[in-house]
Amino acid sequence: MEKKGKSVTQWTGYAGLAAGILLILYLFQSIDLGRSLFRISTIGFSSLFIMLPFFGLHFFETIAWTLVFPPGSRPISFFRLFKIQVISETVSMTLPAGMALGEPLRPFLCNRLMGISYPVSVAAVTVRKLLLSSMQGVYTIIGTLAGFMMLQRVSPAVTGFQGLGFFMLATGIAVCLIFLYFLLTALKGRSAQSIHSLLMMVPGKKVKSWLIRRESSFSDTDEHLRSFQGASPAALWKATFWYLVGWAMLAVESYIILRLLGAEISFPTVLAIDTTLVMLRALFFFIPSGLGIQDLGYMAFFQAVGMPEAVALGGAFILIRRFKEVLWYSAGYAVMFMSGIHLHDPQQAEGVQ
Repeated sequence: MEKKGKSVTQWTGYAGLAAGILLILYLFQSIDLGRSLFRISTIGFSSLFIMLPFFGLHFFETIAWTLVFPPGSRPISFFRLFKIQVISETVSMTLPAGMALGEPLRPFLCNRLMGISYPVSVAAVTVRKLLLSSMQGVYTIIGTLAGFMMLQRVSPAVTGFQGLGFFMLATGIAVCLIFLYFLLTALKGRSAQSIHSLLMMVPGKKVKSWLIRRESSFSDTDEHLRSFQGASPAALWKATFWYLVGWAMLAVESYIILRLLGAEISFPTVLAIDTTLVMLRALFFFIPSGLGIQDLGYMAFFQAVGMPEAVALGGAFILIRRFKEVLWYSAGYAVMFMSGIHLHDPQQAEGVQ
């Protein structure tokens, strides 16, 4: 049963990667590569600023993550947690079906690099993921309101239907409320045990044997999640703020690139475009880094808002963003291997939880 599920996940990931590559190839057929490269060449040393927002994204997310460990946990090393953040995000965003590997890798590395027990690590990763996702909903609402009229105006050209602004507003509200509900349910301290009970219904002696051996770990995770109830909510409120700042770094990065390329565009417009496409990337989670999906989306928006030389500008923008990701994720893998962590460790992480 486990083997079959794992195979399906892998095939889905490889299919997503293949689809992303095909979309990128299709996109670059319509781009004047020479003009795009010329635009990039005009940036010069200012291009170093392009690397900063992505660092800020990881930095602010790590600050928030330090705040969502269960009350009474041992002191958290920011540097080591930042390293775990970079490694896990690199795996999640670059490998086929990377999310299925990167998220289990987080508690594995918390245990390996900081000596934090699995129940504590799993509780922190659970709160982190649910809070981060709910703040994506808030980020979407803010971005939609900032550029609501623009989204409404370009909706037919970009999507083929009217009302993109209303659609994104409803999506942001729904995502925020759904993940807040899951978060509040998890903090009641019965979610891990409920998952354990559901998994016990899966046929197979090996699965049941594995679950029985680890039943106490599920109970311990629930106990750590319940510990948030008696604690001050200040830490969680601070974490929500830093997660929002982290999400905003994506729009800041896009704005910096566009301004360096000479585009005349306002930050609210960039924010609205970015929140829309970040949500689109989340829907196509099986495609590593939203390869092709986001790129086509940016190109469609640039043309719809009437940017001068939208094709050349869009091509330059996409090349810079993707090259930036190559540099950052290469650094992520370098940190990973220098820390003695290997690509088979995500599977090991799945096996120990």
